[in-house]
Amino acid sequence: MKVYFDNAATTAIDNRVIECMNNVMKNNYANPSSIHEGGRKSKTIIENARKKIASILNTSPGSIFFTSGGTEADNMAIRCGILDNKITHAITSKISHHAVLYPLQDLEIKGNIKLSYVKLNEFGGIDINHLEDILKNNPKSFVSIMHANNEVGTIQPIKEIGELCKKYNAIFHSDTVQTMGHFKFDMKELNIDFLVASAHKFHGPKGIGFIYINENISIKPLILGGSQERNMRAGTENIYSIVGLVEALEISHKEMEADVIHVKKIKKYFIDLLEKNFDDIKYNGESNNMDSSLFKILSVSFPKNPISEMLLFQLDIMGISCSGGSACSSGSDQGSHVISGINPSNDRPVVRFSFSKYNTKEEIDYTIEKLIEIFN
Repeated sequence: MKVYFDNAATTAIDNRVIECMNNVMKNNYANPSSIHEGGRKSKTIIENARKKIASILNTSPGSIFFTSGGTEADNMAIRCGILDNKITHAITSKISHHAVLYPLQDLEIKGNIKLSYVKLNEFGGIDINHLEDILKNNPKSFVSIMHANNEVGTIQPIKEIGELCKKYNAIFHSDTVQTMGHFKFDMKELNIDFLVASAHKFHGPKGIGFIYINENISIKPLILGGSQERNMRAGTENIYSIVGLVEALEISHKEMEADVIHVKKIKKYFIDLLEKNFDDIKYNGESNNMDSSLFKILSVSFPKNPISEMLLFQLDIMGISCSGGSACSSGSDQGSHVISGINPSNDRPVVRFSFSKYNTKEEIDYTIEKLIEIFN
């Protein structure tokens, strides 16, 4: 049996998305920048896609720009947002994704900014009072707090953070890569200046994402070389993937309620069986809390013993795909900066199981069976 529990890393493309993309590949291959009929049709497809995203987020089409994914969008928001607005101080958390931490740390090394880290509780939640203290002493900062952590699923109060940023004239950037397509966003209610998303996290294609830029924020492009995306992002538009992104986002929003119910049931079933069959299970963050964590992620610390040191490898041999932490660092020997950031003393093997609408109880049963074999 093959089991895929690594949906926080990437999701399977919905067949309806593949069909939609194939149709455009066959019939709308013209360059959107060309002025002939085929080019104009391609351009219209892209602009219609932009309007659909804007409608879903309750914002204007002019605030949506297509990118190659979340990492590019994060870099665009951070580098351009800070440098073009002459920001000299930034705030983030030590468990932010590396697509956020690395560009911020690079700007600090180069002397462009001073970087502050907001305190975290034992579950990875930010200390909102500490954030306000930092902002009081550093108004007009750049604040980057992700909506939900990709390893332990901790959800941050982005509405409250946005209100604080507005109070202290700060620019607020939020990485919503893990939550877009799984939560509903109303940009009219959120004081967010930059928001990023990536299609492959909600059953769309890889290599495509978008950035929302508040129309009150002015930045120059990160990538130069053409006038695409209204002079904001050079490069021939990836029309097939743009169509796939929007199809996946529309499907996820139409079917969100049913999908959330299904995934929560799968996750709870897994937790119940883990606790029934293992005496010494611990969870990272609040990933076992169905209400305060990202419903699709469960980060488990298993008992430490010689066998469990090779736990991920053994699960893989048994056909079970999961992760030890962030997928973007899955090939490295370094430990998780998220786990060490919230629980430095944790020396247990950590496995992140992440679920999707395609997972079944039979897959849970099989995984529990194999875990029992490994530990017995």
